[in-house]
Amino acid sequence: MLIGAHVDFEDPLAEAAARNADVVQFFLADPQGWKAPEARPDAAVLRDSAVQIFIHAPYVINLASTNNRIRIPSRKLLGQHAAAAATVGASGLIVHGGHVNKGEDVATGIENWRKALQQARDNGGLPVQVLIENTAGGDNACARRFDELARLWDAVGDFGVGFCLDTCHAHAGGEELLDIVDRVKGITGRIDLVHANGSRDGFDSGRDRHDNLTVKNSEPGMIDPELVAAVVRAAGAPAVVETPGGAQGQSADIAYLRAHQ
Repeated sequence: MLIGAHVDFEDPLAEAAARNADVVQFFLADPQGWKAPEARPDAAVLRDSAVQIFIHAPYVINLASTNNRIRIPSRKLLGQHAAAAATVGASGLIVHGGHVNKGEDVATGIENWRKALQQARDNGGLPVQVLIENTAGGDNACARRFDELARLWDAVGDFGVGFCLDTCHAHAGGEELLDIVDRVKGITGRIDLVHANGSRDGFDSGRDRHDNLTVKNSEPGMIDPELVAAVVRAAGAPAVVETPGGAQGQSADIAYLRAHQ
């Protein structure tokens, strides 16, 4: 079982070593910005490393948006990050499921997802697999509630996309963790990566605030770390902690997951 962490992009392999991580995830550019990623001088070293690499796309990407000034740049930025992710040997590019605005039909956002992937296919395809990630909040999200996720997958599943399951997002989004792997696989047929995160907020809060697994939270409604470990075991996919505390906090979370596999 490959277990690792989301780390700073400056020197991902050093960060992996500091955490005893088998896998790392990082950004290639400002996660809140629209700039294309720059070429990395360590690309060959990253490609040749034994550490498995995943790239997280910027948060600003919203392929579901009905706003042309967001949707069209999102498609462009997706292609740029996919190309850059390929140069570092990434196993996948994680992209949030996106949303439409209040009062708009989520079906429109789902169709926009399909159009984005069709456009990419028509232009020769993306060089790395897109992993759609479930999200924590919003009543107009395409991948918060699993009934919407099922509609999204019906539209995009044939484009070869994968799925990234975030335990904090599921918990905050109102989806129980107890049987979640079976429910996700029943929809998507796959889980390609787990974001193994605790939550600082209660069930169905809609709030995306990650917490460590090694801090046992006695407040009602918080995630039991043993449930997160069970999700990782059942998923049979690489797992990444996106938890606070830097190398020390994440190392403890990684060790916890390994001890419970």
